[in-house]
Amino acid sequence: MRKHWLDNLRWVTVLLVLFYHVIYFYNNKGVFGGIGGFGDGPQYQDVVMYILYPWFMPLLFLLAGISARYALEKHPAREWFKARTRKLLVPGTIGLLVFHWMVGYFNTVVAARSGALDGMPGVAKYLLWAFSGIGPLWFIQVLWLLSLVLLLVRALDKQDKCWNWCGKAGIVPIILLGILFWAGARTLIQNPRPESPDGLLNLYKPLFYLIFFLLGYFVFSHEEVQEKLGKVWIPLLGCAVVSGAVLVVTTFGQDNTTPSYLGSPLNCLYGWLMCLAMMAWFKAKFDFTGKFAGYMTKSSFGLYIVHYLVVASFGYMMKTYTQLPPVSMYLILTVAVFVLSPLLYELIRRIPVIRWCVLGEKG
Repeated sequence: MRKHWLDNLRWVTVLLVLFYHVIYFYNNKGVFGGIGGFGDGPQYQDVVMYILYPWFMPLLFLLAGISARYALEKHPAREWFKARTRKLLVPGTIGLLVFHWMVGYFNTVVAARSGALDGMPGVAKYLLWAFSGIGPLWFIQVLWLLSLVLLLVRALDKQDKCWNWCGKAGIVPIILLGILFWAGARTLIQNPRPESPDGLLNLYKPLFYLIFFLLGYFVFSHEEVQEKLGKVWIPLLGCAVVSGAVLVVTTFGQDNTTPSYLGSPLNCLYGWLMCLAMMAWFKAKFDFTGKFAGYMTKSSFGLYIVHYLVVASFGYMMKTYTQLPPVSMYLILTVAVFVLSPLLYELIRRIPVIRWCVLGEKG
């Protein structure tokens, strides 16, 4: 039986990612990427980043781990991994050359205007744009790698002894698993060296996200654990909101993506409580579906894949070539992302070869 709460939580989280990128693109907190904010003064709309960033990607990896468990109960591991490769690795590699080079163009356009790319051959520029167009695709690249790691882990637990043992966890041990959130954050390079792969490692965070992926697979895929969470969704959500409010009030203005910030006990506490609270809330109140929810369940992955081209192109053009007030730019970009991304996805999925390259769907 399909777990609709799981589907609903996944696509809702993806929509939050889309909105996050609207705010992120114009942030002035020093967060890498985007085009920059509107002056040096406070941008209170950036509070969205402080609210969402600590938990929404860990949550997506948790949900991916849960889904991996269910899929591997129905399909042979070889068949499952082959499908994962098509769905994740193809868009994360070939898709860069076919589609996401356009994102890379806008990511490097400032360097191009400064003359940094003058004299570079066209092919070299295209390859640079393709590599620079990875953007949000880091998620599916890491997810493919973690899927490979999972097969190795499963080979060590062929009798499901670890999985069965994890299913006995009570609500207190589940909350205390938040210690792993902090431990994972400590795997980041605290003082990344400039002009080195350190920043790339801190962006991908493979060891950090491996923890959530495996927790999803071994712990939260159990119906018993989900039921326990669902019964305490109100206190979990309340505690998460309080810890999040304290985090925002005490840290607003800082770069909330630095290793020191991400590894702070308060950030880890809030991030973990929100992961638990969102799963508990949706398990308790959103275990149903409908036409819109059904469509979003099928299309949210595609929206995630294509949306950043809308963000980068519209966001750059408005800030560079118009005198619109900031509030108008935010509103226009939000509408554009939520209207044009589905249209772009629907167009791409109807073109056989392009569909395979960009979305990882069978041609």
